[in-house]
Amino acid sequence: MSLDSPTPQASGPGRPARTGSGPGRLGPLPWIAPAVLLILTVVLWPVYEMARTSFLRISTSGFVRGSAGLDKYRKLFGEADLGRVLLSTVVWTVAVVGLTMALSLGLAQLFNQRFPGRRFARWALIAPWAASVLMTAIGFRWMLDRTAGVLNTALTDLGLVDGPRDWLGDPSTAWPWMVLVAVFVSLPFTTYTLLAGLQTVPGELYEAARVDGASPWQAYRRITLPLLRPAFLVGLVINLINVFNSFPVIWGMTQGGPGSATATSTVFMYQLKNTDIGESAAMSVVNFALVVLMVLVFLKVGRWNGEER
Repeated sequence: MSLDSPTPQASGPGRPARTGSGPGRLGPLPWIAPAVLLILTVVLWPVYEMARTSFLRISTSGFVRGSAGLDKYRKLFGEADLGRVLLSTVVWTVAVVGLTMALSLGLAQLFNQRFPGRRFARWALIAPWAASVLMTAIGFRWMLDRTAGVLNTALTDLGLVDGPRDWLGDPSTAWPWMVLVAVFVSLPFTTYTLLAGLQTVPGELYEAARVDGASPWQAYRRITLPLLRPAFLVGLVINLINVFNSFPVIWGMTQGGPGSATATSTVFMYQLKNTDIGESAAMSVVNFALVVLMVLVFLKVGRWNGEER
C-alpha cells in the first residue's frame, strides 16, 4: 500500500460509522418495492378508476358521453331498493360471520383433541375450501331446483311436503339456504385459523389451572379465550370483509332475484351494471367506503393491537 493513500477511518465509540451511498442507504425499500407496486397496481389503481367512472356518463356499450357530476350518486340514493339491499347486507354479514365463528370455535376445539380419525376429519374439512365457491353454489342450486332437485324429490317421496317447493324463488327460504352455503365454504379457513391459535396455548397453563382447582369452563374462559384473541380477531376481520363482499354464493344460487330481493350491495352493484355503468361504479364506491369504515370501527372497538388505552 502506498504511503500516500488515505487510510480508512475506523469507527469507535465516539465516532459514528461512515455510511456508504450504495443500496444499503435505501434500507428495506428494495425488498418491499415489489409488494408496494403490486398493491398500487391491483388495489389502488382500480379504486381510482372506479371512483373516476362514478362521475362519468357512460353508455351500456362502454362509450364515455361526458361528465355526470354527482348525478349517478343522486340516482343511486334515489333507488327504491337501496335501503332494503343495505339492510339485507348487514343481516347477511352478521348471520354468516356469527354462525361461522361460533361453529369454527367448536370445530377447532374438537380438532385440537386426540380422537380416532382426527387426521381424516381435518382433511375432510378442507374440501369446501378447496372447491370453487361458485361451483359449490351452483351444486346447491341444482340440489334445490324445483323440478329436478334431489331435495324436493326426497321430501316428496318421504311425504314431508305436498309438492315441489321453489326454495330459491322465495326470499324467505332462499336466504337461509344461502347463509348455510356461505357458512359451509367459510368454515375451513376460520377453523384452521382458530386451531392454529389453540395450538399455541401452552399446556402447562391448563395443568396449573387444574392444580388451582379451576373447572374446565373457568380454564376455557380465563386461559383459552384470552390467548385465542389474536387468532379470533384475524378470522373475524377476514370473514367480515369476505362475507360483506360475497358475490359467488348469491349470484350462483339466485343472482339476487327475484328482482333484488336476495341481493346484497355487491350483487346489487352488478345488477346496476346492466342499465347504468356510472351508477354501478357509484355503488362500488359506496360499498368500498362501507368496508373500510366497518373494518376501522371494528379494529378501534376490538383494540386490534391489544393495548389498553
